[in-house]
Amino acid sequence: MIRYFSACIVFLALFHVVCPPAGAESPMLEEIVIKGEKEAPNQESLTMKEVKESPARDIGEALKQVEGINIVHKGAIANDIVLRGFQKDNINVLTDGAKIYGACPARMDPPAFHFDFAEVEQIKIIKGPYDMENEGSLGGKVEIQSKKTRKGFGSDLNLTYGSYNAVNGSATASYGTDKYDGLLGFAYKRSDVPESGNGKLITDIYPSTSPNRYRPDTIDSKAYEIFTGWAKLGFNPTSNSRSSINYSYQDAEHVLYPYLKMDADYDKTHLLNWNYRIENVSPLLSELKLQLYWNRVTHLMNDSLRVSSATSSRGFSMQTDARTQGIGAKMQGTLAAGPGMLKGGIDYTNRNWDALNLRGMFTAVNPFTPVNMIPDVFVDNLGMFTEYDLPVSEQFNIIAGIRGDLTWVNAEKRNTLTAATDGTDFGGVSADLQFVYKPAKELELFLGLARGYRTPAPDELFIDVPAAAPMVTWRGNPGLRPTVNHEVDLGAKYFGERFYVNTTIFYSDLIDYVNFFQASNTLKSYQNIDARMWGAELGSQVALPFNLFLKGSLSYSEGTNKDANRPLSEIPPLKGMVALRYDNDTFFAEIAENMAREQDRIDTGLNEQPTAGWATTDLKAGIYYKGLSVYAGIYNLLDKQYYSYFSYLRDPFASGVGVKVPENGRNFYLTVAYKF
Repeated sequence: MIRYFSACIVFLALFHVVCPPAGAESPMLEEIVIKGEKEAPNQESLTMKEVKESPARDIGEALKQVEGINIVHKGAIANDIVLRGFQKDNINVLTDGAKIYGACPARMDPPAFHFDFAEVEQIKIIKGPYDMENEGSLGGKVEIQSKKTRKGFGSDLNLTYGSYNAVNGSATASYGTDKYDGLLGFAYKRSDVPESGNGKLITDIYPSTSPNRYRPDTIDSKAYEIFTGWAKLGFNPTSNSRSSINYSYQDAEHVLYPYLKMDADYDKTHLLNWNYRIENVSPLLSELKLQLYWNRVTHLMNDSLRVSSATSSRGFSMQTDARTQGIGAKMQGTLAAGPGMLKGGIDYTNRNWDALNLRGMFTAVNPFTPVNMIPDVFVDNLGMFTEYDLPVSEQFNIIAGIRGDLTWVNAEKRNTLTAATDGTDFGGVSADLQFVYKPAKELELFLGLARGYRTPAPDELFIDVPAAAPMVTWRGNPGLRPTVNHEVDLGAKYFGERFYVNTTIFYSDLIDYVNFFQASNTLKSYQNIDARMWGAELGSQVALPFNLFLKGSLSYSEGTNKDANRPLSEIPPLKGMVALRYDNDTFFAEIAENMAREQDRIDTGLNEQPTAGWATTDLKAGIYYKGLSVYAGIYNLLDKQYYSYFSYLRDPFASGVGVKVPENGRNFYLTVAYKF
């Protein structure tokens, strides 16, 4: 399978040599030019046009088509992003520059889950610790950018129906003038429980003796139902300034997570974001930006849909009530400094996280004793950065940046861990040095050297889920030190009028990497280790004769726990994609083959199990006519039964030893979109 795929990638490069350019310009050709001219080799982007062509239910699922990105699949929705093997707090996920955090300690609601597709203009990805503007981008950054409001009246209507009675509908309306603009939007999505390739529901994965199995009346219940509404107002006081404020509210109900022992009763999210920008303030100050934001997530999960809930008159045997809040302020400016541009800024963030856990099995004497699972932790961070972009010549560019952060962590409630300490302080420095060389118009070479830094997260420090043996206790470690990533990236990008190829290799030396581990037979916790990660990505696209386009991608990451001399846990295997597309600007059709190798590099200390390789086939087609677009597709055409490497959880809330959540079997979708 991998040999076949590698041959296809080589074919992409050779075909450009033997096939002369032909045909008129098209959006697909423009995409080749944009990727070649606008993005550095360590950057990627995903537009909503690409998302609408897919059956993706959330941003995480949509991003898995980007080389270097995998997802943690917990159920029908709410997929968590994995970038080059980095996940959770090791990568930054932002919406219009605002940081948002999920409330669930088991990450039922990862950051990207709290934003609907219909709100999004595009998604930008920086691979590696090259984001100096934000604290904590240890492995990279994913930034979701909301829709822009254009002049005049505008509207965007979308309706998707697919397998498992999946419905995804949205409507936006906007109006803009030279002075002001506004936008309103609403989205609704729901789905029944998907089936895997063997024809069984993805909730039907537990043995008949497992208390974690779904009750007969809930195993085929609704998988999720989500309402989202948003508004955006903009005002242009002068020709060179703009002020805007965004508000979004999301209400997710009855979300099933067979990956875990509990499901979400609800997940409610408020996002408020204000931005001000003024350009060409003076010959020296070219831009000044101010930002204030606030967000809040409340989350309730329990096992009321599982057989385990039958043991209690409360309707559940375990429940967690969690909330999180984020507040942020930023000020940035860009100065003309000599031949280059000097950017600098200061920012402050406040994160609060509180989670109360109730369990009937806490002790036989005192069931349902309240446990401060996350003990109302406040994290304050003050950071400053500066970055200089120096064009040495028309062919050679240097970017150098440095960032410093001071962090204060305090717990307001008591649990096993905070009885000894209620907080700690951290401080650290991030820096990067990037060299971009263009020996020819079509060729760009990239060398990046960076130091990334992030403080331990509140759950890594203070999470406390005590349990009586032989059950496993899940407990944080207040003595954790910040993680430092020393990384080098080497990339090359070639693009012509009809051909594009981008490849990057990276190596990360990780000091005090926060690693989840089995401390004993009855305790799992976090420890600092020294580790290394390395990997590579390759993406290519070539325009062939007769409006045909050949695309391919390949990505690989490998991690090693140097202290234990064994593979690092939760690292994805080699994966790739090759696709052939016909596109004449009015009609397109595409066939794609997706592949992943077996993952046999496993962390035996966490009892990880090998995951078999797989290959699936997808078909899709679409028609564009003026403002109307129609898309249809069949994913997993051959109804393959397969599992992602991230198909089972490794901590005490795991669904059970050997219990994995399969990927969806054959599924279809039909989307109708109208824009004016």
